[in-house]
Amino acid sequence: MNVQWVAMKNNNYGVLLVNLGTPDEASPAGIKRFLAEFLHDKRVVDMTRWLWCPILHGVILPIRSPKVAKLYQSVWMEEGSPLLVYSQRQQQMLEKQLNVPVALGMTYGTPSISTGLAELKQQGCDNVLVLPLYPQYSGTTTAAVFDRIAKELKQQPHIPELRFINHYFDHPDYIDALALSATDFWAENGEPDYLLCSYHGIPKRYADNGDPYPKHCHATTEKLAEKLTMPREKMSMSYQSIFGREEWLQPYTEATIEALAKKGIKRLDVMCPAFSVDCLETLEEIAEQCKETFIKSGGEVFNLIPCLNDNESHIHMMKNLVTQHSQGW
Repeated sequence: MNVQWVAMKNNNYGVLLVNLGTPDEASPAGIKRFLAEFLHDKRVVDMTRWLWCPILHGVILPIRSPKVAKLYQSVWMEEGSPLLVYSQRQQQMLEKQLNVPVALGMTYGTPSISTGLAELKQQGCDNVLVLPLYPQYSGTTTAAVFDRIAKELKQQPHIPELRFINHYFDHPDYIDALALSATDFWAENGEPDYLLCSYHGIPKRYADNGDPYPKHCHATTEKLAEKLTMPREKMSMSYQSIFGREEWLQPYTEATIEALAKKGIKRLDVMCPAFSVDCLETLEEIAEQCKETFIKSGGEVFNLIPCLNDNESHIHMMKNLVTQHSQGW
């Protein structure tokens, strides 16, 4: 979509809420389209293109698409993909709270970042605040949003004034929202023997080359433990969603869960602070696959504490972030 930005007489601002994206249908064809776009991004996979593209199109997509489609079908909601459904609810609630235009865009798939920018332009927003819904910065996610926005506006003679929220891994309202989600869950279900914070993984090489993501994940975990007054011997963190053969950030979530069960942990609760909404990686990988691993390894009760999704405290955090970063507009 060609976004022709023009100067406005007013000085209104709008918010572009961005998440990673999701397939538009839980079919092999829908998964293949989404994964092709996602895994073509050099921010995600930085292999040389002549080497990576034949592997992607000749091996990965044909083999993985049907398998992943079945996984999506197991978590698909009546309204569509969980990631999109919860993201749309966030957009609607945040717009109501702020009383300014809020558009939703996905780095991959639909609605696209281009569509989101066009919506804000049509509503007279010549100032745009971009809020990527990644609390912990990573070049694989947050920077990929910046790349897409730059690409969309690169050819435009007049672009909006942009502000970009880089991260919020240690923002007090974010930590409060995480803590509240845990304590609310425990008020209804009782407290666990152990709490595991599972973050989406990235290749270790990326962190070695300067990506601050693991530092942000550790900081979030530390601050959450302090807020919950949780003894560190009852709480730790790990990394999930490992892909490929190279080493990723460790410890790995599934191996950690297996080890906890074998150590005698009978009730394990897992929360996923890096995910702003529940999606395949939480609803299927954690709540189903990892639960099965825990039970098979000797555990008894396994719970996924839901992501912040459209919780009131989460929207309150977003509102405060936007208010803070839009000063002077």
